[in-house]
Amino acid sequence: MTPEEQAAAEVWFQRHGLPYFVPTERAAVRAALRPGRTLPLLVGVLLVAVAAGAALAWFADEISAGPALLLAIVLGAAVWYALTALRARPIIGWGLSRTFSSLTRLLPTMSRALPLLLLAIMFLFINTEMWQVGSNLTVGALWLVVLLFTVLGAGFLLVRLPEEVDRADDDVDDQLLLRACAGTPLEGTARALVEDPAADPAAHAEVTGYERWNLILVLMVVQFVQVVLLAACVFAFLMLFGTLIMSGAVLEAWQTDPAFNTSRGLVQVSTFLAAFSGLYLTVSTVTDETYREQFFSGVTRELERAVAMRAVYLASRS
Repeated sequence: MTPEEQAAAEVWFQRHGLPYFVPTERAAVRAALRPGRTLPLLVGVLLVAVAAGAALAWFADEISAGPALLLAIVLGAAVWYALTALRARPIIGWGLSRTFSSLTRLLPTMSRALPLLLLAIMFLFINTEMWQVGSNLTVGALWLVVLLFTVLGAGFLLVRLPEEVDRADDDVDDQLLLRACAGTPLEGTARALVEDPAADPAAHAEVTGYERWNLILVLMVVQFVQVVLLAACVFAFLMLFGTLIMSGAVLEAWQTDPAFNTSRGLVQVSTFLAAFSGLYLTVSTVTDETYREQFFSGVTRELERAVAMRAVYLASRS
């Protein structure tokens, strides 16, 4: 592999959401995660978040507003640090572009996943207790519920997505390397390594460490965007459905708060059920084999290509 091919391969990694496959980027991420850099930043963010949350809870006279703002500040700081110091911008950018460029393939998946989900959600939507709980939530409490569903979904993904990565680097052979590297900067290098009897590029196929987490993060971003799109469809449907069938007299009869606002109640119940739908879809895509195949069929090929490129890259460097 010439220096020009190596540089082109590293650019390819960056453009395909794989910055941790580049040694210099991986070293920068490793340095950014050292306790000497992260602990002072974490303490500073927590102090600001606690002060801001306590002040908001005091002035708004709403206890749930404090934890909601605290978590929002911590989450915002974590996203900012990930985008800058942890080099997550290429990962998120590729995941977004990959999802929106494949919307035509996502529509059939939505047509299979949404009907049964909407059928179940509709029975909850026209339930008195659902409206009494969802519409009477404060804004802070509703935000905490959405965050709870998001954390639960992320937890399921972190448990199951490594299995998808492990499948991608299993049974890698020379034919897979040639097929996956076709049309990439390492196509010629892959052919030369396969034809060399002393080389064994498939021995470098196992993905570990930061590079393994890079692939997991790519899958998480793609899955998160897909789930958000499906949840947004559920929210839009519930808003339209509620506007058509929920009269003011019915909604007022369901409420326990005399100062109830029907429009706000519709938005809050729709948001609650849309967030719940997102959690349901997240769990289904990693536990149900049919949903898993539909959601990950296209991404699996990208994983195989990433694993093959990495194996050829490492073999040629060694």
